[in-house]
Amino acid sequence: MGVASKEEDFTRVTGPLRREVLAHCYRMLGSTVDAEDAVQETYVRAWRAFDRFEGRSSVRVWLYQIATNACLRAIEQRGRRALPSGLGAPEAAPAEHLRLAAAPTGWIDPFPADPADIVGRREHIRLAFVAALQHLVPRQRAVLILRDVVGLRAQEVARVLGTSAVSVNSALLRARAQLRRAAPAVDTLAEPADPAGRALLDRYVTAFESADIGSLTAVLREDVTFEMPPYATWFAGRDVVVGFLSAQVVTAPDQFRLMPSSALGQPAANGQPTFATYVRAAGDLRLHALQVIDVTNGGVARIHVFLRPDLYPAFHLPWRAPDPPSAADRD
Repeated sequence: MGVASKEEDFTRVTGPLRREVLAHCYRMLGSTVDAEDAVQETYVRAWRAFDRFEGRSSVRVWLYQIATNACLRAIEQRGRRALPSGLGAPEAAPAEHLRLAAAPTGWIDPFPADPADIVGRREHIRLAFVAALQHLVPRQRAVLILRDVVGLRAQEVARVLGTSAVSVNSALLRARAQLRRAAPAVDTLAEPADPAGRALLDRYVTAFESADIGSLTAVLREDVTFEMPPYATWFAGRDVVVGFLSAQVVTAPDQFRLMPSSALGQPAANGQPTFATYVRAAGDLRLHALQVIDVTNGGVARIHVFLRPDLYPAFHLPWRAPDPPSAADRD
């Protein structure tokens, strides 16, 4: 096979799978950067071995085999990642001072993703699910993702991991039980196009921007959680969350502007409502945080505020808030 012909064939059969392999690596690793590295390694290894691919499994299963093993090596070297809520108990009262993690922590990153691009149900890419996966030992994590998210058969997963179908089924049962303990079920997530969900988000944004604590309280679930990587401090329960926000964050109107990622022409994080959060400083509105929200039928359930400038380039967010559209533009 000539080099040009090999390259064309390789691109034709592996190119369409790259996005789903990237999502798989992200679920395994909890980091967009680490996932990109694992995909790069996967495609380099696959290219080098393409001449020897014998077709005993599909190209898709073959790529998942290479990618999964790349991820397992990465986990062995770097350890697991977490969100603040995975490191310890929430604060019992609104904290005046925020704690950094006691030891260097690998934080779970948000993943720029359109749900239409992702293999598996939408809940299988959201932050809470990815965080729960990190509680599983690596091979159990791989089994659960490959079986319950990717949809491979037990025999195919056994081939990926170099084990037996019996071992795969046993690991899957243990992984499912552990995942149920790590990720308690919440009310049904509101769909992105659901009018009620959009209206609730509009109310949240308006209340946040105007520092309307009463309205903000009304849109939060009683068991809402609030976390802010890289701080280890996090809060659970509407009274505590509102107490912190009203004392430390939304203390006056017009301090913040929340812009949906879609309004900036950028993807959402983890298929969830995502807002570039701008803070007023020296007359400008400057990029301050990335907010990723869980919205359920009962209200806002989780608020993830990423105070991490290293993440913003992946979402291509402008550092200053764009001017609002003129009346002529709106017409």
